[in-house]
Amino acid sequence: MNLGNAEFIRSAASESDFPSDRLPQIVFAGRSNVGKSSVINKLLNRKNFARTGNAPGKTAHINFFLIDRKAYVVDLPGYGFAKVSKIEKERWGALMEQYFAHGDISLGILIVDMRHKPTADDVIMADWFHGTGVSFLTVANKADKVRQNARAEAINLIRSTLKLSLAEKVLAFSAVTGEGRDELMSEINVR
Repeated sequence: MNLGNAEFIRSAASESDFPSDRLPQIVFAGRSNVGKSSVINKLLNRKNFARTGNAPGKTAHINFFLIDRKAYVVDLPGYGFAKVSKIEKERWGALMEQYFAHGDISLGILIVDMRHKPTADDVIMADWFHGTGVSFLTVANKADKVRQNARAEAINLIRSTLKLSLAEKVLAFSAVTGEGRDELMSEINVR
């Protein structure tokens, strides 16, 4: 799959906005300030393709990007730190539930911050992937901010907190330097 051949399709605000063509969907999930859109931009080698911002909660809808006319990259709204109203958070929750019930998810990519222990919301997301049987991998973003000699300990903390088996991958990634991009591309192309 040519990840360079990417086009924005739509921002879904309701179930009727979801694509109906049954193409595989590669879903990016993570908390509001973890850098999901930056990871997508680095993966696709495009600047400002997926919307990024300094304030958490920039992604308010489910964004669909068609890749090489073969699959979708799906940018989910972030969870956790976004400073939005309770009504907006409830709307996001309902939209996510509709998507998970409807989506043709072929691979989940859970993005966490390598510098910190995964949050309770990250654990819930990993549990959801485990419970549904959707294959997923964990991307430990912001690796450029972690010393080389501290990385193994950080990845072990991520693995144990999310209850990952040794077979489940945790990729060190940096949306700044591009570290881990080739490994993530390989994982996506295998699916």
